[in-house]
Amino acid sequence: MGCISRRRFVQIGATLITAARVAEAQQTSKVARIGFLGLASASSSAKHLSALRTGLRDVGYVEGKNIVIDYRWAEGRYDRLADFAGELVRLKVAVLVTHGTPGALAAKHATTTIPIVVATSADAVASGIVESLARPGGNITGLTFFIPELNAKRLEMFKEQLLSVSRIAVLVNPDNPAMVPITQAMELTARSLKMALQQFPGRGVNEFEPAFSAMTKNRVEAVVVTEDPFFQANVDLLAGLALQKRLPSAGFREFAEAGGLFGYGAEIVGLFRRAAYFVDKILKGVPPADLPIERPTKFETIINVKTAKTLGLTIPKSLLLRADQVIE
Repeated sequence: MGCISRRRFVQIGATLITAARVAEAQQTSKVARIGFLGLASASSSAKHLSALRTGLRDVGYVEGKNIVIDYRWAEGRYDRLADFAGELVRLKVAVLVTHGTPGALAAKHATTTIPIVVATSADAVASGIVESLARPGGNITGLTFFIPELNAKRLEMFKEQLLSVSRIAVLVNPDNPAMVPITQAMELTARSLKMALQQFPGRGVNEFEPAFSAMTKNRVEAVVVTEDPFFQANVDLLAGLALQKRLPSAGFREFAEAGGLFGYGAEIVGLFRRAAYFVDKILKGVPPADLPIERPTKFETIINVKTAKTLGLTIPKSLLLRADQVIE
């Protein structure tokens, strides 16, 4: 075996060092591909997306640097979710992020192997998304809260704050399977409060104005807007219609902030930010089955006094003092 010259030795050493640095760079710059299955549009979901991105940055992920997010938007057409979920699965994303009961069920039916993070959903157990909150099993984890109970609570708010109200409208999306347990819970509460409850469908933006017009024709006295993801994405439009039709209204937190009279619920935007925690854990190797489903424990009451004045209503001072937020 011949001797290696000093020059050749230096060349070999330099090559090995370069190879090591390249390998190290490849490891540190590894890009994770995430799929996002959205139920509305990118523009109407901007706040939720911003919260998710902020949450990802908090744990070290920056879109375009060490993560790539492939988006699919149903634009309120829930019948398209299955196809879009299938597309994201075929892209072999590392994690599939979605929201709402329709999104969660579409993702669940599309894959049993790719980890799924659900940013928000109605009762995840009752909806069949997971087996239990503590031990979700399978490939799904994320966040949920008991939306049926929240909507029933909104009827109690009407009874407490507007004593004469007895005919209540409920805006529902018939394409969302979560509406069934929501309306069932509301019917039980309505009967106990001696209220008459009437459902009005709103599958898309073109059905919103006709739904509110039908409410006034049926002489309802107030309206509850439920937590359908497409309703959340069009909260300004819905709050404006309720005000235009001069209907006292109740819904989720963001609904009151947009001009609804009452709001009661968790901060939905914050749940999207928290979803990043689950994405991070999964990308670091934790199985979804080992990540218990979380649910918010803080629910706030919002009263929009500005809307009350527009409607000619006076909210008792005692109730204003109990509210977590009063919008003047």
